Amino acid sequence: MHNATFDFSDLHRHGRAFYDFLGLRKRFFVDELGWDIPHDNHVEMDQYDTPLARYSVVIQDGMVIGGARTMPTTARWGQNGYMLGDAVAGLLPGIPRTILPEAPCSARIWECTRLVMSHDVTARQDRGRCLELIVDGLARTAHHGGAQRLISLSPLTLERALRQLGWDTERIGEPYLNPGDGRRYAVLSMSSTKPIAQPSVAA
Repeated sequence: MHNATFDFSDLHRHGRAFYDFLGLRKRFFVDELGWDIPHDNHVEMDQYDTPLARYSVVIQDGMVIGGARTMPTTARWGQNGYMLGDAVAGLLPGIPRTILPEAPCSARIWECTRLVMSHDVTARQDRGRCLELIVDGLARTAHHGGAQRLISLSPLTLERALRQLGWDTERIGEPYLNPGDGRRYAVLSMSSTKPIAQPSVAA
């Protein structure tokens, strides 16, 4: 199990990884959750998959088993910005405009989206390691691009999982229930570098 990060300029170095990541997204977000998002019979790809996006995927035995996408909140490609920014602007009807009091626009704040993991990863330890590799890749890539904070619209359960991995995750804004998939989501925020654990002091 290993991590690969790339953007459009070097995705060719990783064979089918990008296409297979899009396929994993289609099977989860479209086939399983029933989201009404652009797709065909094989892959899901939306308006934020642009040259401004960067990707972190996890590969095991030649297969993509997890991944996610990140981009700066200053991103602009045609009429689209980044997902949460467009949601607050009322451009994405499926996400409440009130999800954030104000959409950030800063090269120091990057958004992470489309986090997904294959159901073939069944062992709890393996799923934890896969998530760790995905997030470490996102944070490393974003930090290299100038990010200090990462934000994401995520299921509430992800907050605890990230904290268990050592990230200083906090919830910003109010949660909401997605009537389409029945899951509760909120915007999470964390540093782009993992805090150094402080040694305990003996009494």
